[in-house]
Amino acid sequence: MAAQVPDFQNEVTAIIWLQQFLKQTGKNPMLLVLDDVWAGSEFILEKFDELKMSNYKILVTSRSAFPRFGSPYYLQCLNYEDAMALFHHSASLEDRSAYIPEDLPRKIVERCRGFPLAITVVGRSLCGQPIEIWQKRVMEWSRGSSVLDSESDLLACLQSSLDALDEEKPVIRECFIDLGLFPEDQRIPATILIDIWAESYGIDEDIKSIANLYELASQSLANLVVTRKDNWDGDGYYSEHFVTQHDMLRELAILQMNQEPIQHRMKLMIDICGDNPSYVVDRTDLSTPRGSPCIYLNSSHYIPYADGKFSSKWHNLQLPEARVLILNFQTKNYTLPEFVQKLDKLKALILTSYGSLPAELNNFQLVDSLPNLRRIRLERISIPSISRYPIQLKSLKKISLFMCSIGQGFGNGSIHISEAFPNLVEMNIDYCNDLVELPAQICDLIQLKKLSVTNSHKLSALPEEIGNLVNLELLRLRSCTDLSELPGSIRNLKKLNLLDISDCFSIKELPEDIGGMCSLERLNMRQCARLNELPSSVVDLEQLKEVTCDEETQILWEPFYPIWRTYT
Repeated sequence: MAAQVPDFQNEVTAIIWLQQFLKQTGKNPMLLVLDDVWAGSEFILEKFDELKMSNYKILVTSRSAFPRFGSPYYLQCLNYEDAMALFHHSASLEDRSAYIPEDLPRKIVERCRGFPLAITVVGRSLCGQPIEIWQKRVMEWSRGSSVLDSESDLLACLQSSLDALDEEKPVIRECFIDLGLFPEDQRIPATILIDIWAESYGIDEDIKSIANLYELASQSLANLVVTRKDNWDGDGYYSEHFVTQHDMLRELAILQMNQEPIQHRMKLMIDICGDNPSYVVDRTDLSTPRGSPCIYLNSSHYIPYADGKFSSKWHNLQLPEARVLILNFQTKNYTLPEFVQKLDKLKALILTSYGSLPAELNNFQLVDSLPNLRRIRLERISIPSISRYPIQLKSLKKISLFMCSIGQGFGNGSIHISEAFPNLVEMNIDYCNDLVELPAQICDLIQLKKLSVTNSHKLSALPEEIGNLVNLELLRLRSCTDLSELPGSIRNLKKLNLLDISDCFSIKELPEDIGGMCSLERLNMRQCARLNELPSSVVDLEQLKEVTCDEETQILWEPFYPIWRTYT
C-alpha cells in the first residue's frame, strides 16, 4: 500500500498522522522503519505502544541505544566483499563507460575499513569524476590525510553526534576525544582511561569513568569489550575492560584536537621521528602549548640512535601546564626525557613499553622532582631498574604495574618502599609473571586501602606481615593460580570489606580466624574448587552480604548462612 506523506510542522503532528495512517491500514501487516532516531526521542516510540495494534512491527535505526524498548542489535563493519559491492553501487561503477583501474576502488574500500557510511559518501563523491580525481584522493590518503579532510558530508554527519554531546554532556565529549590519543587498532585498557580522566576532569571515582565508557558505547562512539568471565559487577575490577574504536571515529577525535592553534590545544599528541616532532610547524619552535593538560608522547615506532636516549633538541620542551603525560616507546633501554623533571603540575605519568621484554628504565629519579604526581602506571617495565634510585613521592596515591618484571625489585632498592611512597593508597599488580612471593616491604604501606594482585600465576605466598595493612579495604588476589593459602594475620584486616580470591584454584583452606575480618561484606571465591571445608569462624562474619561461588562451594556455606545470602 502506497501513500503520499505530507510535510509536517513538528514531531507531534507527524505522530498523529502516523497513528491515523496505521489505523486506516486495517489488518494489513506492516513494517514501519524509523530511521536515525536520536536520543531524547523515546516518546515517539511510546506513542506507538499506546495503539495496542498487533499487525505491525517497528524497526528503529539509531546512533543511540534505547534499552527500555529491548536489546539493541549493533551492526558490524562490512566484510571486504560487501564493502566492495556497496562502493560499486554508490559510485555507479557498473553504469560508467570510463575505465577505472581495479586497484583504485580496492584501495578506497580498504581505507574506509568497512564503515558503511564512509563507503557510501566517498562512492557518491567520486561518482562520475575523472580518474585523476580518484588518483588524487588515494594519493592524499597514502600520505596520511584523513578521509574526513576530503569528505565534508561525512564529517558533518559524524560531527553532529559530537555536537549533541557538547550541548548535554561536555565531559563525555572530552572523554571521546581522548580516545584519539592512542594508536589506531589498539585495544585501550579502561584502567588507563580511569587514570587520565581522574586527573584531567576530576572524575575521582572509577565507576564514573566506566559509566562514561558505557555512555560512549551507547552512542556508538566506541566499543566496550569486557573479557571477565564472572558477573560480579560493581566490585571495582576493571582490568578486563577494554575500549576499541573504528579508525574513522579516531580520525574524528584527532580533528577535534587539532581545531585550535597549537598554543590553545587542550590535548597534544606528539609522534617522535628522529629529531623531528610531528606537531612542529616552525622548526625553531620546540615549545608545546602552554594550555595543554594532556600530552601523549608516542615513540613506539622510533628506534632512537642512542639506545633510548632523547636527542638534545628535546631537552628544552616546555610543558608547564601538563597534568597527564603518556610516554610510549619501543626500546630495550629507555631514558626519560629531561623535560619530565620540569613538569611541576604533572599528576599522572603513564609509561608503556611495546618491546617483547620488560624495558630497563634509566634516570627514573627525575620523577622525584614532581611535587604533585598522584598516579603512576608502568607497563612492561623492569622494576629492579627503577628501585635502585632514591626517590620520595609524597603525593603519590596510586601505582599500577602491568606485565612488569618485579623480581626482588622492592626488596633491593636504595630506599624503603614506605619512604618512597609514604602516602600510597592503591597498588595494582597485574600479569607480573615473575612474582613468586609478595615483597614483605609492601606490608609497611600502612596508608594502603586497595591492594590488587591479579593474573600473577607464579605467586605462591603472601607475607605473614600482610595483617599490618590495617587500613586495607579491598584485597584482590584474582587468578593467582599457584597461591595455596592465605596468611593467618589476615584476621587483623578489620576494615576489609571486599576479598576476591576467584580463580585461585590452589587454595585448599581459608585461615581459621578469618571471622576476625569484622567488616567483610563481599567475598568472591568462584573457581576455588580445591576448597573442601570452611572454618567455623565464618559465622562471625556478621557484615557478609554477598558470596560469589560455584555450586560445589555453595554447599559449604549452607550450614552457616541461609541460601538467600549466597549468590552464585
